[in-house]
Amino acid sequence: MNKHNININVILDNDKMPEHIDWAASGAGSETNQAKAVLLSLWDGQEKTAMRIDLWTKRMMVDEMNDFFFQTMMTMADTFVRATRNEELGTEFKEFARGFKKKADQALMDEEGKKNAG
Repeated sequence: MNKHNININVILDNDKMPEHIDWAASGAGSETNQAKAVLLSLWDGQEKTAMRIDLWTKRMMVDEMNDFFFQTMMTMADTFVRATRNEELGTEFKEFARGFKKKADQALMDEEGKKNAG
């Protein structure tokens, strides 16, 4: 049996907000990669609950967060289909993700329009 590690390091500022996130995986070479955000979910089979860690740095812009959530939802849909073989719900999840992205992008454009007008 092979064992691999994923290491995530978070540097916090004085207000305990993430300032820097980096990660490395043992099977993917030894280089360290930077990230602006991380969403980590773990399933506790005994408690039947999801445990999660959601972090993002101060440098993460709203448009990047919109893209991050859209891409995460799309890959979650793919994972769901692979795990359950339920294509119908996977497709529905992707449709939701596309609608979410469209609304998120529109909200950002509306907000930028307000800033430019004021």
